[in-house]
Amino acid sequence: MSAYVVFVTFPDRERAAAVARTLVEERLAACVNLLGDVRSIYRWQDAVHDDAEVLCAIKTTSERFEALRARVVALHPYDVPEVIALPIVEGHAPYLDWLRESSR
Repeated sequence: MSAYVVFVTFPDRERAAAVARTLVEERLAACVNLLGDVRSIYRWQDAVHDDAEVLCAIKTTSERFEALRARVVALHPYDVPEVIALPIVEGHAPYLDWLRESSR
């Protein structure tokens, strides 16, 4: 069972925290870090936007990723939310064991 860090941006800290709590309560994620405010510059609907957002780093397993992705999309206020999974290649074994156990 492999582990992932999943990045998701939100328009504000309250929505990020609400989704994070749901993901952890439903055991789709072991942990969600709400990182400091980020500034996102991106193209959307043929216009360049410059917005403040909150970035979440979500820890989960490869087995839980699809359910997590679907839940984030269902709860997210954006039409096309960022949901990007990066594999955890190496890590502290006891932490990775906890991550797997907490995501079951």
